[in-house]
Amino acid sequence: MQNRFWKAVEERDSTFDGRFVYAVRSTGVYCRPSCPSRRPLRAGVLFFDNAVEAEKAGFRACLRCKGKPAGESLGSRVCRYVDEHLKDESRITLAALSAAFQVSPYHLQRTFKRTIGVSPREYAEARRMGLWKSRMRQTGPTECRDVTTALYEAGYGSSSRLYEKASARLGMTPAIYRKGGAGMKIEYVISDCALGRVLVAFTGRGVSAVYLGEDDGVMESALHSEYPRAEIQRGHRSEWVTELLAYLKGKHRKLDLPLDLAATAFQMQVWAELRRIPYGSTRTYLQIARGMGRPTAARAVARACATNPVSVVVPCHRVVREDGDLAGYRWGLARKQALLAAESR
Repeated sequence: MQNRFWKAVEERDSTFDGRFVYAVRSTGVYCRPSCPSRRPLRAGVLFFDNAVEAEKAGFRACLRCKGKPAGESLGSRVCRYVDEHLKDESRITLAALSAAFQVSPYHLQRTFKRTIGVSPREYAEARRMGLWKSRMRQTGPTECRDVTTALYEAGYGSSSRLYEKASARLGMTPAIYRKGGAGMKIEYVISDCALGRVLVAFTGRGVSAVYLGEDDGVMESALHSEYPRAEIQRGHRSEWVTELLAYLKGKHRKLDLPLDLAATAFQMQVWAELRRIPYGSTRTYLQIARGMGRPTAARAVARACATNPVSVVVPCHRVVREDGDLAGYRWGLARKQALLAAESR
């Protein structure tokens, strides 16, 4: 890992800004990887996850690059800003964000999408949807269960905005989601594959679940538990199912299926980062967290991997521990090992 960081310093690679800072023993300062100052000797360089850790070790920020700030990426700062202003949509437009962070709209959009995986607008909508879902699922006697109250608490200006965004994000209206998917139509197919049995569920918008196992009943039960009142029935092999099965047979290396998932903004970020891992490669939970601009979120990344409902399509099997151990896998370590072995060939 340190060799990779040093290469980023040598190349002044700005894509690593926010993932780490490097400190120079001889000068007592720390810098971003893209700092324009003269490159130090490798023997005198230390690497830290962020500026806070560097400052705890006694280093101070470089006067040229400033450490930007506390080693935090632009994407992370924009995320925090959006979270704080969800209820004021005028403050989280692209124009407003570029003015607040004193960068061009193009630079902000490109940098944010590279580090977070979605655009600022998509991030804001996902955060609102996540908050709304959380409020609607609360079951305490004094908790809000009313769609209208919950939508305003989540930052939606009107019910029409919520219904418009829910259609794209959930594949159903808010009322249907609240009722456990009542009225929603989900088809699924179960087939043999190289890893045992696979269940593929889909709506008219995309793939909603890919479960691996041996027991058809267990996989069907897991699908029904997410939408207990949805209209779920066996269907026929669609184009998406055929493509997935061909992928599992090793007929091609690229799998880019449309997804129809209900997820939090953080889960979406993690899953987007996982889909960027090249075929045949692996990443650690920490690398994924750093790639998102959130170097302290490795455990949260692991939880998002564990809740991934579309195995293989979102390749959580490509994530391993720092020591190279395969760690856990929702569908069994033997399958994870088999997937990685097949890709390595």
